[in-house]
Order: sequence, then structure tokens, then C-alpha cells
Amino acid sequence: MVFYYEDSKADLPLGFSQRLMFHAFPYLVNFGFGLTLFLEKVGIVSQVSVIRALMYGIPPLKDKQLFIKDLRFENVEVRIYQPKIPTTGQRRGILYCHGGIGMFGSIQAYERTCRCLAKRSDSVVVSVGYRLAPEHPYPTQFEDCLTATIHFLRTAQDYGVDPSRIIICGDSSGGTLAAAVAQALVNRRDLPKPRAQILIYPFLQGLNFNLPSHQQNNTYPVLLRKLTIVFGLRYLNINLPVTESLAKLTYIPEDLQPKYQKWVSPDCIPHEFKKRGYTPTTTTVSEELYAMLKPVFDPVFSPLLAEDSVIAQLPETFILTCEYDILRDDGLLYKKRLEDHGIKVTWCHLQQGFHGVIFAAALLGVGPFRSGNKGLENIAEFIRLM
Repeated sequence: MVFYYEDSKADLPLGFSQRLMFHAFPYLVNFGFGLTLFLEKVGIVSQVSVIRALMYGIPPLKDKQLFIKDLRFENVEVRIYQPKIPTTGQRRGILYCHGGIGMFGSIQAYERTCRCLAKRSDSVVVSVGYRLAPEHPYPTQFEDCLTATIHFLRTAQDYGVDPSRIIICGDSSGGTLAAAVAQALVNRRDLPKPRAQILIYPFLQGLNFNLPSHQQNNTYPVLLRKLTIVFGLRYLNINLPVTESLAKLTYIPEDLQPKYQKWVSPDCIPHEFKKRGYTPTTTTVSEELYAMLKPVFDPVFSPLLAEDSVIAQLPETFILTCEYDILRDDGLLYKKRLEDHGIKVTWCHLQQGFHGVIFAAALLGVGPFRSGNKGLENIAEFIRLM
């Protein structure tokens, strides 16, 4: 078992500029959310299309170190990144599922991230351009990622990849997809086993939005609890008027609560992660919500809720968490479940990190995001050891 735990003194302190960003961010997000919602309601432009355009950014220049090609794996668009440096043997392969709550993000948006991983780890990276909601309803995104993964496992040698050294990787909701794909493959006997999975600040459960990380980081970039719930429900095509109030309700029927509380509970979070503030809360049971929110219990949406028989067969795992991220505790809970079943876990915790810092470091450079660069280095080191 290997741990990377970034010491806070090794990075930039929470100085004035970072504190200003953290405090100003929720106001900027709420303003932007309200403005784009208004533009959608008056018929000018859809809110989803605005956010997608912002994520695309400026396309990078041609990369002299990589062969880059757009392909289709079955009916799924992919982009493959192959290092130009000759090698005597077969390389590792990385199947990358991008983030974006299943509604945003794209191959283009994650171009720099995938180039960075390919070059730093000397691996072949396949970026999956899965179809997005709401145009393509859930669980199309999972199905596309699974299809692309199976195709890559079967044809890896065509791309100079050792089929026994393929890693499934994803960030944020892409981490959800990567975890769900790894779980879907545990009982397949007709395919090579994935060598590992890499989950970068993943979303792994939708049952409890009142964990310590939710309380501590509710206003920190780039995820706010309210917007996470809003877009999560929209992704599942569930129309509910409640958003923030869901954090104060539990829709787990009383007969199922003992089962799920073993896996999703503040009691499973180490005490050190409660020091910045945590208040235990009593939630109200809402039986009527259970019928509407049943998709939340599906391990495809909440991989943390997979049965023990599945968890026990998962491959070696790398989990990256960030201190200033509402999803931090999802990663910690999954880490505990995996280790309880004897799965080897490499954990990287970025003490100064926030949700999206890896994407930001690859997109904007390592200078402003030293924490993200450290995360990228730890991910690449893990891959190189495979």
C-alpha cells in the first residue's frame, strides 16, 4: 500500500489571492448560473451549450511528441494519443473518461489533459467522446464508455498496447464512469482484466450530501453542493423542485438504512478530515422520494453502492482527493471499502487542491496550480509502475 499525502507546507499557502478566489467563487457561479438560465428561458441560448463552450477553451497547437488520431470504437468516438518515441515492447494503455456531470466536457476540452498523461507516463491514451445528456439520456454515457473499453481491451495490440496493462481512468463524473466500467468488467471471462483504475476526485454516491466535505467545502470551486444536486438530477432526467433541501432529507427506506450506512456514513471518515468543521445532522426520512430517486441507488450512478462481491474483485486502484472539494469524502469512503476487501489502493491527497485542479493544471499550466502539477506527477508515477 502506497500513500502520497501532500504536506500543506510544500505548496502555496492559502494566501490573499486564493482566499479571494474561494470567497468570490460562489457569488460568481450563482450570477453566471442565473444569467445563463435567464438566457435559456428567453430563448437566446441554452444553459448547457454555454457551459460546454466555456469548457472547450482554445485548441492547443500541434504536438510534435505525439501521434494523435480520431477513430471510432464501435459507434463511439475516441481520440488516441501515441508517443512518437520508439519503444522495443508494448506500451501501457489508458482509457480516459472525461468529467462534466455527463452533460459537459468533450475530447476537445480534455485535449491537454490526455496529451499530458500520454507524455508524462509514456503511454497510449484513448480519450472517450461519449455522448452527452440531455440529448442522449443516462445511462448512454456509461454504455459508451463500456463499449469503448471492451473494444480497446480486444484490439489493444493494434495500437502497440499490452492488453494486460490497460488502465481505466477518469476525473469527477468521469471517475464515476471509470469506476462503473471497472465494476461491470469484474465477471467478464472473455476479456483481459484491466490492470488498474485511476479515480481523480470522483463522484461516487448520491445518498448523502451532508458529509464533512460537503459542509466544509460547500462554497469552494468548482463544485457547489446546490449545483451538484441540480445538474445531477438533470443528468438523471429527474424533475424535482427541491435542490439544497435534499441535503437535509434521506430517501433511504428504513429497512435499507443499515446496509447503506455501512458504506456511506460520516463515521467512516477519519477524524482528521473533520477538524475544519463538521456538525452531525439528523435527516428526515422521505419515503415518497425513494420511488423518484431509485436511479441514485444504481451502482452505475453511485459506484460506492456496489455489492461486496463486486468490490472484492476490482483491480488495483489509484484515488486522488482534494482537501477543498465537496467530493473529497466520496474518495475516502471508496478507499476504505476497497481496502476492507484487500484491494491495493494508492492514495494521493492534495492538501491545497480543489475540484478540477488537475484539469486546470493541464489547461492553464503548472505555474498557478502547483498542487495540480503534483497530482499529475503522482498519477504519471503510478502509471509508470504498472
